[in-house]
Amino acid sequence: MHGGAIGQAGGLVHPANSGQIGRGWTPGARSGSEQHQLRLLNWRDDLQRIHALPPQRARFIDILDGAIRAGRRLGWLDPVHLERQVLLDRAAAQAGLDDFGDDWFLKPFDILLESVNGEARLNAAGEIAAQQQFQKVLVDRLWAQMWFARHPEILARPVRRPVVIVGPMRSGTTRLHRLLASDHRFSHMRSFETISPVPRPEFEDPSTRDSRPILAARIMKVARLANPRTLSIHPTGPYEPEEELGLLVASMYGMKHEAQWQVPTYGRWCEETDATPAYRYMADLLRLIGWSQQISSIRRWIMKTPQHMLDLPALLNVFPDARLIFTHRDPKAVVGSAASLAWNQTIIYSDSVHPADIGREWLRKTELEITRMRKARESIPAERMMDVQFADMDRDWRGTMARIYAFLDMEMEPAQPAMEAYVARSRRLKQKPHRYSLEQFGLSEADITNSLGEYARSFAIPAEGAAPPSKRRKAG
Repeated sequence: MHGGAIGQAGGLVHPANSGQIGRGWTPGARSGSEQHQLRLLNWRDDLQRIHALPPQRARFIDILDGAIRAGRRLGWLDPVHLERQVLLDRAAAQAGLDDFGDDWFLKPFDILLESVNGEARLNAAGEIAAQQQFQKVLVDRLWAQMWFARHPEILARPVRRPVVIVGPMRSGTTRLHRLLASDHRFSHMRSFETISPVPRPEFEDPSTRDSRPILAARIMKVARLANPRTLSIHPTGPYEPEEELGLLVASMYGMKHEAQWQVPTYGRWCEETDATPAYRYMADLLRLIGWSQQISSIRRWIMKTPQHMLDLPALLNVFPDARLIFTHRDPKAVVGSAASLAWNQTIIYSDSVHPADIGREWLRKTELEITRMRKARESIPAERMMDVQFADMDRDWRGTMARIYAFLDMEMEPAQPAMEAYVARSRRLKQKPHRYSLEQFGLSEADITNSLGEYARSFAIPAEGAAPPSKRRKAG
C-alpha cells in the first residue's frame, strides 16, 4: 500500500515494532491471550481500512506543483489562460498556419473549457498540462490541414471494412486489439501516433528523422513519474498498438477528458450530441496515418476505444461496413478497474478529488455505455457482429481468436506466431498486477448488481473467479 495512505489511516504501527496496534487501543488489565486476540482484530481492521483507501498520487506531482506555484510568485512563469481565442492564436503563431479545418470542434472546445475552468479544480501542474494538451491538439489540426492541402490523395484513401472492437473500459479490449494488430494483414495505430497523430511539416525531408516516437517515449517517462501505476494499469511503449481515442480528442471530443479531469457538464454534453463530425475527422486522420506509414490502403484497420460504446450510430455513419467485436467482462471488475484508472489520472491534475464521486460517476458512465450499446445492436445485422467474453480470452485465448478469425472469414495460422510473440512480450511489459477494489470508491458489489446485473445475465457473463458456464446463449 502507498505510504501516503498509511499516513492517512491514522498512525498504523506494525505489531513487530510496537505494543500499540491500530488506533485507540490502550493496554489494559487483560490476559496475554486476550491482548493477543485484540491486537489481531485491530490489525485486521486497520488493514481493511487501509485497503479501502485508493492509492495516493506520486510525490513527484506535489514537488512539481509546488515548484510551479513558486515560479509564478517570483514572476518566472506566466499565468495560464485557458481561453479559446488565446489558445487558438498561440497555436496559429507556433505553426505559422491558420486553417484549423472543420470548425465543428469549436463547440465541444468551448464547453470543455467552461468545464475545466469551472469544475475541474485544477492544481498548478494541472493547469499547465491542460494548456499544453490543448496547444498540441490545435497545432496538430493546423498541420493536418497542411498535409491534406499538400497531398489531396490522402483524403481519397479508402477505409474499408474496418474491424472495430467495442467494449467498456477495462473489458479486455486492449489485449484483443494487440493480438489482432500482431497480424500484418491489418493496419493499426501505434502509441506514438495516438499521442502525435500528425507528422511534423518536415516529415518528407529524407534528412530528418520522425521525432514522434522520441517525444512519445519522453511523455511516457514523465507519465510514469507522475503516476507509477501507469505500467500496471495500461502497459505500453511508443511502438505498441494503441487505440484511436486520441483521434477523437483531435475534435476536442470524448471521454478521455472525463478520465483525466472532473468535467461533468462537458461529459453530459458529449453524451447528448451527435458525434458524427468527430468520427468523420477521425477517419481523415486515419487516412493521414496510413499514408504516413506508407502502407497499402487495401489493409483493413483494427480499431478500438470505449468511446464507441456511446457512439455506435456515429461510428456506423462513417464506417457503414465495419465488423464489430463486442467484449464483455464481469461488471464488478469493469467498474472497479475503470474507477481506478480515472482516479489515478484525475489526482495528478487536481488536489480536490473524492473517490466516492469517481466511483459513482464511472458506475453511471458504464451503465450508460451498456444501455447505448444494447440499443444500437438492435439495428446491426447479426452477421456483422460477434461477442467475446473476457473470461474466455483468459482461459483459452487461442480458441477464442480462432472463433474471431472464423467470424472475419480469415485464416488464423499465418498470424499465430506473431500473436504468440505478443503474449510473451506482454508478460514482460506488465510486471505488476493492477490492484483495486470497489470499496475504495464507495461502491459495493450490490451497487453493481443492481445497476448491471441484468446485462450480465443477458450476456451470460461469468463472475470473475466463478466456474465457466457449460453453455452460453446469444444475447441482444
